[in-house]
Amino acid sequence: MKKKRLLLEFIRSTWYIYLSSVMLHMVASVIYVFFPHVLGEFTDLLKGGQMTGADIVHYSWLLLAIGAGHAILGGVGQYLVMYVGRLFEFMTRRRLFTHFTGLSEHFHSRNGVGKLLSYFMNDVTSVRESISMGVNQTAMATMLFVSSIVAMVVSGIPTYLIMASVGPLILIPWIVTKFGPAIRKRSMRVQEALGTMTESAEEQFGGIRVTKKFAVEPIMIGRFEATVDRIRDNQLKLVRLSSLFQALVPFLGSISLVVAIAYGGYLTIEGKITLGNFVALTLYVRMLMNPLQQIGNVINTMQRSRASLERLNELLAKMPDIVESKDAVHADLSTAEIRIRGLTFTYPEEQKEALSNIDLDIKPGTTLGIVGRTGSGKTTLVKLLLRVYDPPAGTIFADERDIRELTLDSLRTQIAYVPQDGFLFSTTIRENIAFSRRDSGLEEVENAAKQAQIYGNIVEFPERFETKLGERGVTLSGGQRQRTSLARGMLKNAPVMILDDSVSAVDAVTETDIIHTIREERAGKTTILIAHRISALKHADEIVVLDRGAIVQRGTHEELLSQPGIYATIHAIQEEGSQHASSH
Repeated sequence: MKKKRLLLEFIRSTWYIYLSSVMLHMVASVIYVFFPHVLGEFTDLLKGGQMTGADIVHYSWLLLAIGAGHAILGGVGQYLVMYVGRLFEFMTRRRLFTHFTGLSEHFHSRNGVGKLLSYFMNDVTSVRESISMGVNQTAMATMLFVSSIVAMVVSGIPTYLIMASVGPLILIPWIVTKFGPAIRKRSMRVQEALGTMTESAEEQFGGIRVTKKFAVEPIMIGRFEATVDRIRDNQLKLVRLSSLFQALVPFLGSISLVVAIAYGGYLTIEGKITLGNFVALTLYVRMLMNPLQQIGNVINTMQRSRASLERLNELLAKMPDIVESKDAVHADLSTAEIRIRGLTFTYPEEQKEALSNIDLDIKPGTTLGIVGRTGSGKTTLVKLLLRVYDPPAGTIFADERDIRELTLDSLRTQIAYVPQDGFLFSTTIRENIAFSRRDSGLEEVENAAKQAQIYGNIVEFPERFETKLGERGVTLSGGQRQRTSLARGMLKNAPVMILDDSVSAVDAVTETDIIHTIREERAGKTTILIAHRISALKHADEIVVLDRGAIVQRGTHEELLSQPGIYATIHAIQEEGSQHASSH
């Protein structure tokens, strides 16, 4: 897994903006360092009694020009670097989202929504602050520091006095090497704790209805408080170390100022330097304290953001589990026979086989029914057909071609998959149904809704198909959400349709109507029906019974009823339940 150099790649593409900002800061700093020199000259003239009204006006305008030049050039430089920081934020978040969509279901099953959001919010913001404030303050502080030293030398201040005044600042690199790694490590812990807290909050909000129904608010509050407490503890550890670091750097600047005043004052009294040089020296040393403070803040911010940058680089270095072959070809599933040969599959990081030695032929235009107990491998089988997980090579074919040799886009666009818990987005009903075909007209959407037996419910809403759904479709009941998801699949009108227990939340009468419609609308197209209720798939051309990942029975509805086994048992139990319900 090769780490991506996110920041380096970004700087390479925006180097000219950074260079412009640095140049502006450089010029602004050079202009600003004339301030103590001009003030020193003014002091010497004033002390010597040579000051005139014209000199006062001249020096006033000169100081104003220095201040204005520093403010304008520094302000433009700051705008540029802030702009590029926001550009980084925008580009990185877009890149992260694209990267997330390319990662497999296995990755998303191990990383909750809250954890992924922490990358978007906390880590990206942390890095953005470092490249905005960091570059801005580093450029300004460095230029100001160097310019001040040079200005002191050319101002006639003795070199030994300059060295004595600036000497304490030599300890700064040593402090950085001691504090930097510790700050970065503690910052990493803070970011991880923030990710855990975000994940916990997302889960708690998603399950708030369950919490209220069971009246367990104190328990859930306690769980969330535990994650917040971890953030507090980690942040306090980080703050203690950061505060000590930030205090030491300006403290060294204060020592430099004390040396300048004591030693410089002594030399002034002895007549070895002029009063103007002494004033300029103290102003220069005082001027140095500000960039030192800024450098301390920058180093602190950089160490924190480095932890976030490492997290982002590690995330972007993760490769998708499902990779399209370089020689992948377009699939045509409308006339292809789906053949499965010796399919055995185990989920990543699992020991037990989910499927074992599956052999199956699905001829084009036929309907296959799949039934079995919970956990028997039904959904796993169709996930492998869709390459949500990769099947072993040489196990699933479309005609004579391994599906691993087909393009992912052509494979998935020609299969309409309708899961049991069809996800609905927080948008209108119409947009949810037309999710895979955005250009569909209202008439097509309505027709799909009628096929899924949801049209009657939708037209009862005041805004009909323009009704906005709540988060995850909470506006609708369970059965309505399932039928809306089914309408989405029907509208896709794909050569292959997979219904994964997609009518489990509807009543028997509605189920019968839906199945009848599917048989009519999908005549001549391949349909795979997964169901727990035998009534939903008894019309299938072939029915396979899965148990513990293996096919234990296969045949038509009548053939399976005529032999002892799981199918006949399930049928008997369901028929008995139906008769019992009818008698009441």
